[in-house]
Amino acid sequence: MLSASARLLRLVSLLVARPSWTCAELAERTAVTERTVRRDIAKLRELGYTVESDPGPWGGYRLRAGSRVPPLILDDEEALAVAVGLREAALSGALGGDQAALSALLKLRQVLPQRIADRLGEMDAAFVQTPRPEEPQITSGMLLELAAACRRGERARLSYRDWQGRTTVRDVDPYRLVHTGRRWYFVARDVTQGQWRTFRADRVDRLQPTGLPVELADPPDPALLVSRSVATGPYALYATIRLPVPMGQALRLIPSTVGAHRPDGPDATIVEVGGPDADGLAKYLIGLATPLRVLSPEPVRQALLRLTRELYEDNE
Repeated sequence: MLSASARLLRLVSLLVARPSWTCAELAERTAVTERTVRRDIAKLRELGYTVESDPGPWGGYRLRAGSRVPPLILDDEEALAVAVGLREAALSGALGGDQAALSALLKLRQVLPQRIADRLGEMDAAFVQTPRPEEPQITSGMLLELAAACRRGERARLSYRDWQGRTTVRDVDPYRLVHTGRRWYFVARDVTQGQWRTFRADRVDRLQPTGLPVELADPPDPALLVSRSVATGPYALYATIRLPVPMGQALRLIPSTVGAHRPDGPDATIVEVGGPDADGLAKYLIGLATPLRVLSPEPVRQALLRLTRELYEDNE
């Protein structure tokens, strides 16, 4: 049987969980008699909790809105969900500023059991963030599993579904998780191919540790790798352009989900973009309505010149 103090905490957590409970329901959930429930309710009222009740056999107990609540008791996945939500709010400014979210996150981390705090630390070490839109979710359990793999520093066996639904199994050396604002991506080195790869985290079916420790030599910038992978999808043609603006302004002109960016000094940015053909790319570049220079390939440069001449001639 639960101790009196544990029973009171359990009772308050039940009252918080839903609007109303009958005495019989509370007795069943706390494994005591209805008489003990009534005594416990009286004790909660003495402690300052505003527990309201309705008379009669179908009446019930409820905690008045705005009443004091006990310290939160979170399981691993709940703690993960709260911490990730607070971290996201702090980074995105979703609450109008990051200070409240950061303060709440710090308080949460201070009172968490060490076991859970360590696991959240694994996620903090593995998370990387790039600019934002929105989209698919994966379970917090899988996120935690991928983050732990990045932290462990050992080879893992990855079961992964591609965009056609085909499943492959491969050995990988985990490195980082990257959130683009739309999706989570798992960055790892494909052992067989000897290449750094990005995997959509929502397509990971299973990740099994092998126990083989690995040291990653010269790992890539994970955010840049994911941005390049997302921006340069299965296009038929790619163009490299130079924008005479700093990186921040270039990202506003061409989002990271469209192009792969790298600085070219403090006042210019090189961007690689993909498209269906030279004419399609040229139309997209003209639509930017900003000065730029096509560095390669020549067909895109010629298509841009042709479209520019046609536009000029149509407006003479």
